[in-house]
This record gives sequence, structure tokens and C-alpha cells, in this order.
Amino acid sequence: MKTFIFILALSSIVACTQQTQNSSELQQQVDSLKNQLAASYKPGFGEFMGSIQTHHSKLWFSGIHKNWKLADFEIHEMKEAIENIKKYQQKRKESALIDMMAPSLDSVMAAVKHKDLIQFKSSYTSLTNACNTCHRDTQFEFNIVKIPDSQPFSNQEFKIISNR
Repeated sequence: MKTFIFILALSSIVACTQQTQNSSELQQQVDSLKNQLAASYKPGFGEFMGSIQTHHSKLWFSGIHKNWKLADFEIHEMKEAIENIKKYQQKRKESALIDMMAPSLDSVMAAVKHKDLIQFKSSYTSLTNACNTCHRDTQFEFNIVKIPDSQPFSNQEFKIISNR
């Protein structure tokens, strides 16, 4: 019986030692993955805002040329960039205010959906003003957004070309 108890105790010690080693190895893997994740690339706030600026401009030219499909696409790209700001730049104070853009974007989206050029121009002006309000509220008032006066890309057609 003493032999049985000794073997049982020895087995328990070996099992505990094995489990401790496995736990230690798993913790090292978790720590390594955390370090890799922390060091991985994530776009900065400026990259997201540059993307929004590009889509803002392209939205204008697609809308004034009544290219409603492209305008809809540009709105969705802007919304995606805003969602990415909230996801990847949570700690920035600017991220907390980015939702102020939603009503203006929704208004532009409604104009695009209804293919209403007059409503589009008015809503787009409100969107542009919302950008500047956000910039002022986050102490970036020096970054003034305006309705574009020249096309952002010479290699993109904003007018609808029939039957392509």
C-alpha cells in the first residue's frame, strides 16, 4: 500500500510540474503575440483623415456630375474610414468627436439616393461645415476644409459616360 501511495504522490508531482511547464510556455507565447500585435502597423490618424479628404473631394465631383453610383461609393468609403478611426485610434480625443459627421453624411446619402442635385449641394456644404466644426472642436482649426474647385485626380472620370 505504501508503494501505491508513493507512486500516486510521485505521479501527482510530475503532473503538476508538467502543467506548470505548459502554462509557462503558453504564457510566453501569449506575451510574444502581444508584443507582435503592439508592434504591428496600424494607420495613423492622419492617414485616415487624408483618406476622408480624398473621398470628400471625389464625392463632390461625382455628385455635381450626377454620377450617383460613384457618389454612393465615396460616402461608404468615408464611413468606413470613420469606423476605422474609431477602431484603431480609440485613444485620440478626436476619435470621440468623429460621430458628429454622421448626420451630415446621412443627409448627403439621402440626396444621392434621391438623385437630387440641389439637396446634394446643400448637404455637401453642411458636411464640409461639419468637418470644420470638428476641426475647431479638436483644436485643428488651422485645417480648413472647403468645397473643391479642381478635380483631385486627372486619371478618373467623374462624368457618366453612357453605355460603357
